This record gives sequence, C-alpha cells and structure tokens, in this order.
Amino acid sequence: MRHCSVQVRGLLTREELDRYNALMQVGSYLESQQQYDHAYVIQKEVDILILPAIERLKEKSRARDRATAEFLEAMREQEEDEDE
Repeated sequence: MRHCSVQVRGLLTREELDRYNALMQVGSYLESQQQYDHAYVIQKEVDILILPAIERLKEKSRARDRATAEFLEAMREQEEDEDE
C-alpha cells in the first residue's frame, strides 16, 4: 500500500484520517495474504479519499504564493518611493 505524504495526511479531517488508517490496515492485511487484486481496490479508495486534502494543500500553497507576491510588490513600491 502506498501512503500519502505527511503534508497531505496533516490536512485530513479527523473522519478522513480515521478512514484512511482503517483502509491502510485492511490493505496491508490483504497484501500480507497476497490478495493484491483486493489490495488494489483498497488503494484506489485511499486515492479517492485523499483528494480533498490534496486540494487543501494546493490552496494553501496558492495562498502562500499570493502573500509572497504581495510582499514583493510592496517592497518594490517602497524602494521606488525611496528612490524618488
């Protein structure tokens, strides 16, 4: 079973995290029993489950990028004012 990143796991809600952990346990058990075809189905469920957290991570990154751009713009304007 493939785990998601720590960043994505950190953005899962409590319910999503509980479901994620349960699915990972089931998937690991199925792999230990060499039931790879069933483990594949569980992995697909995990992939679907983490999609909202991935979107939250992307939005967080976009917000940080916007804040950085605003900061750099303010710095540039401040330098222009000082030059005049």
